[in-house]
Formats: sequence, structure tokens, C-alpha cells
Amino acid sequence: MLTKSSNMEAAGETPKTTSMTMIQALRSAMDVMMARNENVIVYGQDVGYFGGVFRVTDGLQAKYGKSRCFDAPISEGGIVGTAVGMAAYGLRPVVEIQFADYVYPAFDQIVSEAARLRYRSAGDFTAPITIRMPCGGGIYGGQTHSQSPEAMFTHVCGLRTVMPSNPYDAKGLLIASIENDDPVIFLEPKRLYNGPFDGHPDRPVVPWSKHPMAEVPEGYYTVPLESAAVFRAGKDLTVLTYGTMVWVSEAAAIETGIDAEIIDLRSIWPLDLKTIVESVNKTGRCVVVHEATRTSGFGAELVSLVQEHCFYHLEAPIERVAGWDTPYPHAQEWAYFPGPRRVGAALKRAMEA
Repeated sequence: MLTKSSNMEAAGETPKTTSMTMIQALRSAMDVMMARNENVIVYGQDVGYFGGVFRVTDGLQAKYGKSRCFDAPISEGGIVGTAVGMAAYGLRPVVEIQFADYVYPAFDQIVSEAARLRYRSAGDFTAPITIRMPCGGGIYGGQTHSQSPEAMFTHVCGLRTVMPSNPYDAKGLLIASIENDDPVIFLEPKRLYNGPFDGHPDRPVVPWSKHPMAEVPEGYYTVPLESAAVFRAGKDLTVLTYGTMVWVSEAAAIETGIDAEIIDLRSIWPLDLKTIVESVNKTGRCVVVHEATRTSGFGAELVSLVQEHCFYHLEAPIERVAGWDTPYPHAQEWAYFPGPRRVGAALKRAMEA
């Protein structure tokens, strides 16, 4: 089971929980923070009256008014650029880029302004901005609605990059991101919005209501940034992954019968190196899995870190499973998507080496 970290639990309290989808958990996080801090504002394309394309912000404008939850023009550079100015003057903007695929026009503002503000001002200014983006495939979105651009942001000094895999973490990580004084890229795997997904599109959809990780505290709590979780304990090998691939890796482990320990990174960068090293040193084998394209994907960094820190404990070469180096195809969605068959084959290769 996933390790839960919460300040309420540390204080010995038993918070009231409700079964939530990831959509509801993210909305709850913004609701909690808007109620706690009047400087928290939410905006982006269609996030106000309409409640967002996936309805994540539904009801926030009605509750907090048009000055704190509002629609922005179709200008990603403008959305992030205004957020930098707002943040420098004390606000905590939570902005939504409707799909991660549309973030590129805002890249200059993210990299050149938001990420550098603390450094270039010698700490006089910070950029407490949370940039939410639905990401990943599995919904037949094609090449312009299915990308996973996380590696581009992990390369930029001054940014934090986060991707939850379940409702509990989604809420706790989003609250922690909003409270953080650095800009956070908060990626939301849209295939997980309404339920876990094991990578088998031909099977019935499983709702979050049937999973214990959907039990989410109603009030305030945080999941610390830079903390990974042991999603599934095991002794045969270690799988390093995040987002939707956490569930796909679990399915692959079950289907192959391999006792894999699955590490859900949660915070992609900065990451929890200690948890990674402890697991790989214990199992002696490692498979890295992500949905983004293979070349220069974040998996390459994970392979390098394992090689640097765990070399003398490795019993086999590190395996890597990722998307192909092509645009995300619409017609061949499941040939591109790293499903349980491909992940399972990598698990077997690691065990047989």
C-alpha cells in the first residue's frame, strides 16, 4: 500500500475522509487553500463559469467570486506571464493550462521568468505559482492532447515537477505545491482522473470509489514534496515510475508473477533519491517505466542515478520502458502506450539476465 504522509496523522488526529475521484481531490485541494488564504487565486482557459474542460475547478467561481476564480484569454504565455507578476506581489496563483500539449507558448515565461525570479533577485522575490496541466494518453486524444512533457521541466533549475497517481496524493501534493514558494509544474494524468488504469483498454473501467486510495481527508493535509512512496513492496526487482505507469507496472507484476517493488516517485524533481537507492540496493535489479518518449525522457536520468548510486548492488542491466520516439498516434494508441505486456517483458528480461 502507498505510504501516507499527513500533518494531521502526525498530530495523532483521525481526519474525516470521503471517497473522491482525482478530479474531486484536486478541486478539494484548491477549495481548502482558497478558504485558508485569500491570496490564492485560480484562473485559466474555461476554469471559471465552465469549471474547466475536465470540471476540476467546477463550483469554485460560484463560491469565491469572479475575482478569485476566473477565465483567461487563449494565451498560455499571457496566463503564466501574469501569474509571475501576481506572485511577485504576494499572490499565489494556481493556473491551468488546458492540456500539457499547449504549454509550449508559455515556456519562455516559465523558464526565463518564473524559474529564475528567486535567483535573479537574490531572494527578494519568489514565484509561488502552481501550473496545473492534464497530461498523458489513454483517452484517444491524438498527438496534440496526449503528451507527457515532464522531462523538459526537470531540466530547468528553479522548477519543481510533480505527478500524482491517486486521489490521496493528488490533494496532498497540490496543497503542498500551492504553499511552496517556488514555481511547481503539477502534471495530472488525465487517464487517472476518474479511476485507476491498468493498461488494458478492453477491460471495464474501474472507478475510484472501489479503491482504498480514493479515501481522502476532507480538510487540510499535505503530502511532502520530494517524497516517493513504496506503492508495492517486493523483493525480486525495483520498478521506478510515476503517474499512470504506477498502475500499469502493478498489473505487469501481477500478470508475470514477479515480486516487483514499485516506487511511485510522485515528486519527479527534486526526487527522493534515498528511497530509490534503498529499494534498488535491496532487490539488485531495476526497471524504469514512463509514458513519455524514450530519448532524453526522464527515465534516462533515473537510469543514470541508479548506475551512479547502486552499481555494486546491481545483478542485471537496468531496463527501460517508455513511449516511442514518435508523435502520439491516434489510430495506434495502444501500440504507443507502454502497456502491461511491454512492461512485463522488461521485468522478465531483468530477472533472466
